[in-house]
Amino acid sequence: MTDALLDIQHLRQSFPRADGGEHLVLDGIDFHMEPGQIVGLLGRTGSGKSTLLRLIAGLAEPSGGTITYLGQPVHAPPPGVAMVFQSFALFPWLTVLENVQLGLEALGLPEAEIRQRAIAAIDLIGLDGYESAYPRELSGGMRQRVGFARALVVHPNILLMDEPFSALDVLTAETLRTDFLDLWGEGKLPIKGVILVTHNIEEAVLMCDRILLFSTNPARIISEIKVDLRQPRNRLDAQFRDLVEKIYVAMTERKPAPAKLGTVATIDTVLPRVSANLLSGLIETLAAPPYVGKADLPVIADELHMEVDDLFPVVESLQMLHLVEVEGGDIKLTDFGKQFAELGIDDRKRLFQRQLLNYVPLAAHIRRVLAERTNHVAPKSRFLDELEDHMSTEDAENSLRAVTAWGRFAEIYAYDDDSGTFSLENPT
Repeated sequence: MTDALLDIQHLRQSFPRADGGEHLVLDGIDFHMEPGQIVGLLGRTGSGKSTLLRLIAGLAEPSGGTITYLGQPVHAPPPGVAMVFQSFALFPWLTVLENVQLGLEALGLPEAEIRQRAIAAIDLIGLDGYESAYPRELSGGMRQRVGFARALVVHPNILLMDEPFSALDVLTAETLRTDFLDLWGEGKLPIKGVILVTHNIEEAVLMCDRILLFSTNPARIISEIKVDLRQPRNRLDAQFRDLVEKIYVAMTERKPAPAKLGTVATIDTVLPRVSANLLSGLIETLAAPPYVGKADLPVIADELHMEVDDLFPVVESLQMLHLVEVEGGDIKLTDFGKQFAELGIDDRKRLFQRQLLNYVPLAAHIRRVLAERTNHVAPKSRFLDELEDHMSTEDAENSLRAVTAWGRFAEIYAYDDDSGTFSLENPT
């Protein structure tokens, strides 16, 4: 254990809620990191991965558990841990060289050494010649390279990367990943380990030696997957595709209710914010050749260019409505889903209405409250307060927005955003 870069045990993080309770974000996080590893934290947005990075970086104190870096407990930003952010986080009034020098200036090093190390870091990440340029003169990929140089110039033991490629276009991200892996493989990077936060499954398999899969609400490590493929890795290689499939299976099999057909949602179930158009689009894609009702989730994700954060909410919503089933990484239309694909718009609305009222209790609850009131009107706050007794304010707001959109599509109630009221103005 003394040789470990990082050791995390029983880590827990929660935040206070307005009602006096707590919102649990991280629960029972345990992992151990040795030198020479790239460890991926893979999960949906909101699964606490970035919160975990901030705790490792000493930017916040955990509610429980311990973080030990090189044998010492972390209670403040430790020397030798640096971070690369998703949003570049450069100072626009400073040049490339000045941005990179900042971290060294904070260490109080001699001016000559600061300049020498900054220029060396800029050369290393491929921006030689841009030392005097300002961030506004650079492309997104070049700005992120500056972010890497600023983190690497302090020669950290651990480099934390918080979705560093997600704000870039596909080609730029691929180039930057490849350059980073080449430098890492050649031993040119002055770091001993990397922790990468991502929600891109292929990116995790492409870059990481270990992948920790995170659940949500609260975040827990549900599985660890070792990646034994040699670098450079080929996305088309059969072993690569098998690992991607394995991760899809793990992430879908371990979803909380109502992940499988037959489970029952409750009024306080957090609902994914997905439009009816997206639900219809995925059903139509599955119903058409070459799938004709059934497909591998990784194949669908590739064809539709959808990452975990895009695809899984759509799939979960369709599962909740009993329009699809998911098993072993495969998605399959139910009989209801097949009917939906064959119907015209009005009949689709009627089928969707039936599924919504039968399988989404919050929608049925709103409709019942409106029907029981003399004026058939109820304020949004009446339902929002109810939801906030069981979930965070953000989850309550998102769930209510989701059920509002679905209810409008199904024409089971109307909603006026100006007055914040539900009504049976246009009931079927």
